[in-house]
Parts: sequence; structure tokens; C-alpha cells
Amino acid sequence: MSEPALAPRNAFVGVLVVWAVAFVASIAVGIFVPEEWRVPWLLVAFGGIVLLSFAVQLWYGRTQGFIFRVGGSTIGALLLMGVISVGFGLAALVT
Repeated sequence: MSEPALAPRNAFVGVLVVWAVAFVASIAVGIFVPEEWRVPWLLVAFGGIVLLSFAVQLWYGRTQGFIFRVGGSTIGALLLMGVISVGFGLAALVT
């Protein structure tokens, strides 16, 4: 007898996981790193986010839409980290 096909995992969850990690990483860099070192550490964090994006989508195990999912998670994380870094930059100007 044939077994019914299992429903594939939701691919958008992997994108949200990457965005959540990018949010936490950028907040952590903004809080714990001195102002003059924030930009280099944000770049290091973004490099880790890119690697995490590839790892999550490879773990997902589907080839269809791989580039779209990796691109969406990476660009979304870049925009999120950019907005948060602008917020920390404006806060540094005020203080």
C-alpha cells in the first residue's frame, strides 16, 4: 500500500526565523558594543545571518524556490538590521 504524502513544511517559517535572529543580533550589537565598533560588528552579524539563511533553507530540503527564500530572508534581515542601526545612530546623536 502506498502511504499518503506528508504536507511539506512551511517555507516562510525559515524566513521568519532568520528575521528574528537578525532582530536579536542587531539589538544585542546595539546594546553591548561601543558606538565606534557597532558598524563592524553589524557587518559580522549580517555575515552570520547570511550563513544562517543558507543553513535554514538547506535544512528545509526543497529545491523549488530556494533562491527566492534565501534572497527574501537575507534582504529582509538586511532591511531590519538597517532600520535598527539607524535607530541606534539617531539615539547616539541625541545623547
